[in-house]
Amino acid sequence: MERKVGTVSRGIRCPIIREGDDLAKIVADSVLEAAEWEGFSLRDRDVVAMTESIVARSQGNYASVDAIAKDIKAKFGDNTVGVIFPILSRNRFAICLKGIAKGAKKIVLMLAYPSDEVGNELADWDKLDAAGINPYADVLSLERYREVFGVHPLKFTGVDYVQYYKDLIEECGAEVEIIFANQAKAILNYTDCVLACDIHTRARTKRLLKEGGAKIVYGLDEILTSSVDGSGYNSKFGLLGSNKATEESIKLFPNECKGLVLEVQKLLLEKTGKKIEVMVYGDGAFKDPQGKIWELADPCVSPAFTDGLVGTPNELKLKYLADNDFKDLSGEELKAAISKSIKEKGSDLVGNMAAQGTTPRQLTDLIGSLCDLTSGSGDKGTPVILVQGYFDNYTN
Repeated sequence: MERKVGTVSRGIRCPIIREGDDLAKIVADSVLEAAEWEGFSLRDRDVVAMTESIVARSQGNYASVDAIAKDIKAKFGDNTVGVIFPILSRNRFAICLKGIAKGAKKIVLMLAYPSDEVGNELADWDKLDAAGINPYADVLSLERYREVFGVHPLKFTGVDYVQYYKDLIEECGAEVEIIFANQAKAILNYTDCVLACDIHTRARTKRLLKEGGAKIVYGLDEILTSSVDGSGYNSKFGLLGSNKATEESIKLFPNECKGLVLEVQKLLLEKTGKKIEVMVYGDGAFKDPQGKIWELADPCVSPAFTDGLVGTPNELKLKYLADNDFKDLSGEELKAAISKSIKEKGSDLVGNMAAQGTTPRQLTDLIGSLCDLTSGSGDKGTPVILVQGYFDNYTN
């Protein structure tokens, strides 16, 4: 008999995770306890997902601002450091900037405008147009920015990040100059030693800087890629994906956690006999149409996942079939025809008109976004998500 429910996403409550905890066992046990308590069964191809936060916490993957400062000093020496394209965030970047400032004598802070990489707005488009400013070419001084835009706090937090970052750098003992530009090479008129702080465009930014003659170029993904005086680190992403832990430390993105997802999968297989997929997820990958904020401040949605989550969906569009191929059918006859099409679909639907409008994205990005929305970022207390029925289709 066909199931009457498709995809279900459940938040799983867990104990508060601390450094050194056996996270694989805690996750597996929590999922099994939830299934028993709520009266549902686990099935093959269910997905268990853990937030990156509890993974990094169990690893003890923390670093102090002093560790950041020491790495910055080692890489840039006493040179003026151009810090370009950072996102505007007290949680994501301010604590990193504190470490950067402590390791530098002078910083030229270059902010993208009218918004940062993830959509935090620094300037009003209407004022920008009225002033005849071309954000793709024009470089603004702090004075010119204030003249046109005044104080422009972020809509949801009320923070004026221009002033906030300026004060933070000066409080750490560094001199600061602030400019606004969207061309990476603009910073080279101020310094040839640059720290690229963008997330998803970082490879291009670093290439452009090197082609433009920069002497020293690093990205945030190259700071704390190894331990400094026993600190945490991330060998692949450095400071990218980090979050504020305390006023003097950050929690880094999880480091080398493929073994963890495989261990959780193994434990669940031993206890249920089911082949369950497992992943670690951070930010989802979606944009808020009201606030214009793009959620993806992490370098990727999932830093580790089991092999069954590799790839993209291979789906037919039901409404296309109903409106085109089988427009003259209805009722059970229509249902049978669509079911037959699904069962006989090929393994690669690229270019097939019946697949147009389906989502050509990585499975881990899609499922990770669902998990991020389910767990939220506040006090729900569900850092583990169980997704069931995701790989079902109309014939199951």
